[in-house]
Amino acid sequence: MAAQNYTYKAKKQSGGVTTGTIAAASESDAVGELRRKGLVVISLNKKRGGGGSSEKPSFFSLSVGKRGAVSAKQARVKDQEMVVFTRQLATMISSGIPLVESIEILGEQTQNSGFRAVLAAVSTDVRSGKDLSTALAQHPRLFPDIYANMIRAGEASGQLDTVLERLAEYQEASAALKSEIKSAMTYPIVSLVLVLGITFFLLVFIIPKFQDMFFSMNVELPAITRFLLALSQWLKGNILYWGSASIATVAGIVAYFRSVPGKFARDWLLLHMPIFGPLFRKVAISRFARTFSTLIQSGVPILGALEIVSQTCGNQLVSRAIDKASDSVRQGETLGEPLARSGVFPPMVTKMVSIGEKTGALESLLEKIGDFYDQQVKTTVEGLTSLIEPLMIAVMGFLVGGMVMAIFLPIFKMVGSMGK
Repeated sequence: MAAQNYTYKAKKQSGGVTTGTIAAASESDAVGELRRKGLVVISLNKKRGGGGSSEKPSFFSLSVGKRGAVSAKQARVKDQEMVVFTRQLATMISSGIPLVESIEILGEQTQNSGFRAVLAAVSTDVRSGKDLSTALAQHPRLFPDIYANMIRAGEASGQLDTVLERLAEYQEASAALKSEIKSAMTYPIVSLVLVLGITFFLLVFIIPKFQDMFFSMNVELPAITRFLLALSQWLKGNILYWGSASIATVAGIVAYFRSVPGKFARDWLLLHMPIFGPLFRKVAISRFARTFSTLIQSGVPILGALEIVSQTCGNQLVSRAIDKASDSVRQGETLGEPLARSGVFPPMVTKMVSIGEKTGALESLLEKIGDFYDQQVKTTVEGLTSLIEPLMIAVMGFLVGGMVMAIFLPIFKMVGSMGK
């Protein structure tokens, strides 16, 4: 096949943008040749005989305007959709499709208009010469620091497709971990709401109907019956008082937990609360190890990786421990020692980190820690589910059974006195 001329725009490993013409038998051959030269292809177009190129208007340039920019700010993308995008982008780049064209193709096929607008803006920025990492960093809601920094490391090393694959695997693991947490928390929360709802309904609407009947029996009511009648009467008579107090209390707790000391107190409580505390600790350690390992493997410097991990670990107590460890590393200390002094990380984790530093295999040991704690989270969730189910049944039986007993005890007492 006769060679054809292609005009290209590509990113150099040094960060600059270069343009030129290359002769190749096909577009894929042209991309392959440019990649062998260490260039990341931004755009590639067949050169016409008259010296112009066959570049066509971008799908995004035709479809995205002011309205698209608004959609980009409001974009919401599901975790699975981000995983699919990342993995497809990696596949297309490794197959030799130019970067801008890959982004545009993925933008065309997405059904999410907000995500399409974001990819439009990214495509425009990359076409104008910006790094992909810089373009993605303009949209932190969809592409957080860990995403942009890993892409930046991939661009610097010339292994963007490999880093994207690693990033997709990280996203899948994070989504699976998030799903485990949801499954662990959904059942007890729903069960608790049902128990409280049933209890409230019985106290406000059912118990008062027996009050006149009990007073007409002319028998001494048991203590539990008198208590329930008094509680029911108070709830009905002071609904505005306790309703307002409940709303104010919830609002105050939420406001406090949004403050800096409140976030720390909340996360300390999560790690030390009975039953669920060990689960949240395992989740935090798994997230730390998985994120840290992925960043180091992608070529992010250790101090930069620690800063990102601190921001994404999801727990202020763990974040503070990582920040202190980062300060110690900056002063020349090893990472394992300050992590051990924090008291947040188990000895197994700190020992493996220390061994990884000494042997130069820190990223692989962190990955093993992440795998281990992912499995621990899954096992803990299964154990909690089997424990919470009978526990909630017992609580519901106690509350509802207590009310039923309080209602029927006076009736049994009256029937017994009539028999005598």
